[in-house]
Amino acid sequence: MITNLKEIIEKEIQAIQQIPLSEAYNLAVDLILLQVHQKGGKLVCSGMGKAGQVASNIATTFSSTGTPACFLHPSEAQHGDLGILRENDLMLLISNSGKTREILELVGLARQLIPDIRFIVITSDETSNLAKNSDICLLTGNPQEVCPLGLTPTTSTTVMTVIGDLLVVETMKRIGFSVADYAKRHHGGYLGAISRMQSISQ
Repeated sequence: MITNLKEIIEKEIQAIQQIPLSEAYNLAVDLILLQVHQKGGKLVCSGMGKAGQVASNIATTFSSTGTPACFLHPSEAQHGDLGILRENDLMLLISNSGKTREILELVGLARQLIPDIRFIVITSDETSNLAKNSDICLLTGNPQEVCPLGLTPTTSTTVMTVIGDLLVVETMKRIGFSVADYAKRHHGGYLGAISRMQSISQ
């Protein structure tokens, strides 16, 4: 069993190493800085199902590191939650296939509300309608799922999470996010205590 577990880990490591890296990452961070940190908008993340859970995690990680962000459920958006969108907001949409109906509908609905809204997309298919409707497309490399059925989002969601981390960390570097800044946003828990101690010692 240990051998099988190591093989699964190795496959996920290989998928991460094969993420296609390009100038698109610099452009994505530039767009986040422009819309959120210069124009005062927020980053609105969305995805359906497992991709939605990744999008929610990315949003909370951005918020805790100095870039205001939130998660918008694509189905709830059709029942009034779309109203969270404002001028200068930027959307980060995640769909492995690039064909997720609710996400494609969200693109159209968002543009009806804010015609010039911008989109960063994470997907495996650069030819998909979602990719074609994006301002910036970040590709996953279309990794094979480690699920024995080849169906359950496993490796794909791992890769999506790493792509989110790349955006978060590069944005933190660009805005000069400090330990003191971190401490202001983390008043409770172990990380809050550690960040406050480090902030005082600096």
